[in-house]
Amino acid sequence: MPYRVTTRKKTVRAPAKVAARAKSPSPKASALASKRAAQSERTRTRILDVAEELLGQHGFYGTTIREVARQAEVDTALLHYYFDSKQGLFDAVFERRATIINSERLDALDAYEKRVGKNVEVEGAIEAFLNPILDWIAKGGQGWRNYFAIVAQVNATPVWGTAVMVRYFDPVIQRLIALVQKALPDAEPVDLYWAYHNLSGALTLTLGTTGRIDRLSNGLCRSDDVEALRARMIAYAAAGFHAVCEPQPKKPKKK
Repeated sequence: MPYRVTTRKKTVRAPAKVAARAKSPSPKASALASKRAAQSERTRTRILDVAEELLGQHGFYGTTIREVARQAEVDTALLHYYFDSKQGLFDAVFERRATIINSERLDALDAYEKRVGKNVEVEGAIEAFLNPILDWIAKGGQGWRNYFAIVAQVNATPVWGTAVMVRYFDPVIQRLIALVQKALPDAEPVDLYWAYHNLSGALTLTLGTTGRIDRLSNGLCRSDDVEALRARMIAYAAAGFHAVCEPQPKKPKKK
């Protein structure tokens, strides 16, 4: 008696590449995803710009998530989605330009040392340290001025912003001090740090663009006149380092 043999069909798996091709999004879906990503980035940038302006004007405690959302024309939930909290928003604002400016300053200090070799001068090191900031004040527009107003506030208070200042600004400051030490090999570290402290005070006032010198000078000087400030600030800071860090001749005792 004849019989039939029933065979089971085997499941054949497609090669990985074929499976990947099968799951690849269509050109239309890819274009839509790219459009959404671009729109999301524009929204995030708008939020950062608004927050930057408000933080520059009112500081951390005077700025609210609600007001940032209102001026950026978004829901507060979206701010929490992007940044989690007001502290997260502040950190994102601070980080956005800090990475740019401090990379440029480190590059400028490295380039200066490479150019002069062992012949480092205090004036040259300070010029390399300050010029990138002064350039952005001069050419960067209102966004950069808002940002530097925030930096000035952070630099003048121990209450908020210390962590981001340490993370982004301390490395370039230590690089400057190490370079000045090469120009003044006999300088005591304590004197170098106090000299920088005084430079930092002048820089903080400059970043704030408060207009105080405008009033004091009856308009003879302007706090936003970067080119008038540049050479004077470099010369003043360098003279301060020399005066504080170099051995001074002893004054004769009065008879």
